[in-house]
Amino acid sequence: MQDVSAIQRLLLLGLFIGLMLLSFQVLKFFIVPVVWAAILAYITWPIYQAILRTFGYRHNLSALTMTTILSVVIGVPFIMAIFLLQHEGRDLYLNLQRQIFAGGITLPDFVQHIPIIGKEMSRFVAQLNAHPHDLSSTIRSWMQGHIGYGRVVLGEISRNIFKLTLAILTLFFFYRDGTFILDQVRMALNKIIGYRVHGYLHAIGETTRAVVYGVGLTALAQALLAGLGYWVAGVPNPVVLTFATFLLALIPFGTPFSWGGVSIWLLSQGHTWEAAGMAVWGLCVVSWVDNIIRPLVISGATKIPFLLIMFGVLGGLASFGMVGVFIGPVILAILLAVWREWLHQKLIEPEQEELFEDKPLL
Repeated sequence: MQDVSAIQRLLLLGLFIGLMLLSFQVLKFFIVPVVWAAILAYITWPIYQAILRTFGYRHNLSALTMTTILSVVIGVPFIMAIFLLQHEGRDLYLNLQRQIFAGGITLPDFVQHIPIIGKEMSRFVAQLNAHPHDLSSTIRSWMQGHIGYGRVVLGEISRNIFKLTLAILTLFFFYRDGTFILDQVRMALNKIIGYRVHGYLHAIGETTRAVVYGVGLTALAQALLAGLGYWVAGVPNPVVLTFATFLLALIPFGTPFSWGGVSIWLLSQGHTWEAAGMAVWGLCVVSWVDNIIRPLVISGATKIPFLLIMFGVLGGLASFGMVGVFIGPVILAILLAVWREWLHQKLIEPEQEELFEDKPLL
C-alpha cells in the first residue's frame, strides 16, 4: 500500500509539473503585461483605496474609475510625447544634416588630444566635413539593404501597443480583486512555508515599494531637472533629450552620459558659458538629486545596497527588456528581504547567542 501511495504522489507531482510547464507556454506572452499591471497597481494602490472609500466600497465602479484615470494620465502624455518626439526628431535630423553639409562639425580641443580616440575622431570628422554626401549615400544604401527592419519595428510597436492594452485590462482586475488575490497567495505560501510567510510578505512589500519608488521617482526627477537645464541652455529638441535622460537615469551611472554629452555638444558649438552651466547644473543638481530622493524612499530596514540595485537593473534589462529595470532589482531586493527576515526569525542556540551580540545582521 505504501508503494502504491508513493507512486500516486509521484504521478500527481509529475502531472502538476507538466501542467505548470504547459501553462507557462500558454501564458508566457502575457507575463510582461501582467508584470506591468502589477507594478502600476502596487504603486497606485493607496490612491485606489481612497477612491474605493469615496464610492462606498463599490469595487467594480472604483476599479473602473481608477483604471480610466490611470489610462488618461499615462495615455494622453504618451500620445503627446509621440507627436513631440516625431516633430523634434525630424528637426534634429534636418539640423544635423544641414550642419554636416555645411562642413561645420568641429571637435573640442580636449577631445582631439585624447590618446588614440581623439586622433580617430578627428580623422572621421575631417573626412565627414570634406565629403558630407558620402555619409548620406552610405546611410541610404544601408537603409535600402535593411528595409525589412522597418516591418520588424512596425511589428514591435504593434505588439507593444497590444501589450499596453492587455496591461490596462489586467489592471482593472488587479484593482477589483487585488485583496482576494493576495489572500490566496498568502494562504498558498502559508501552506508551503508556514507562519514565517507573514513576516516575509511584510518585508517583501516594504522592500518592493522602496525599489519601485526609489528607481522610478529618482529617474523622473533627474529627467525633469535635466530637461529644465536643456531648455535654459537653449539646446535644440529638449523633449527628445529629456526622454533620453529619463531612460538613461533608470540605469545606474547613466544620467551623466546625457547631460555630459549635451555639455560637450554645446562646447563644440562654441557656447562655452552654456556648456559650463550645463555641466555645473548636471553635476550639482541633476546627479545630486539621487542623494536626496533615494534616502527618503529607501531607508531604515529597507535600505538596499547600491551594488544590488545596479546588478538588478542591468541584469533585469538584459533578461526582460525595459520592464526588467523594475523586475530585476525587485527580485534581488525580495531575496534580500527574505534573507534578512529569516536571519531575524532564526532561533539562535543559547551558547552561541553571545557571538551575535552587538553585531548587525547586514
